[in-house]
Amino acid sequence: MQIINCTYENHAEQILEILNEAILNSTALYDYKPRSIESMGNWFKVKNENKFPVIGIIDGKGNLLGFASYSTFRAWPAYKYSIEHSLYIHKNHRDKGLGRTLLQKLIVLASEQNYHVMVGGIDITNIGSITLHQKLGFVHSGTIMQVAFKFGRWLDLGFYQLTLATPQSPTDG
Repeated sequence: MQIINCTYENHAEQILEILNEAILNSTALYDYKPRSIESMGNWFKVKNENKFPVIGIIDGKGNLLGFASYSTFRAWPAYKYSIEHSLYIHKNHRDKGLGRTLLQKLIVLASEQNYHVMVGGIDITNIGSITLHQKLGFVHSGTIMQVAFKFGRWLDLGFYQLTLATPQSPTDG
């Protein structure tokens, strides 16, 4: 297995497969409908323009087993040192430590890019993801109760954050 930088050309379809499975079968994403391949073009464009990484783990045959990324937490300037990350593992490769490997790499990348806070929004029933985040130092910073409705029930969204030692000299503006 190898960590790679994902590209639209080589990985959009595999990322889409992972995302759409999560949309249809879980509360990991609060979407109702599968995404289209066309949506991935803009998704990668935004990531590239903002220098947000899209990393993945592939097997020896080049199959994408999982991916992770981050993006803007909130669009106002004072949030410039905070990011929200996402992490998804293919349904056939969960519980093998891949999520930990990807999240550890994201933490390194966020530090290198001088971010200060990483935020993960996690459905509170997703115990596996919550446990992973806590093992890597993320702390629960709040829950918004009944913030979404999917699969005939209200969903509660927990926020977990990791405060990094970067940047050394933050600035206003």
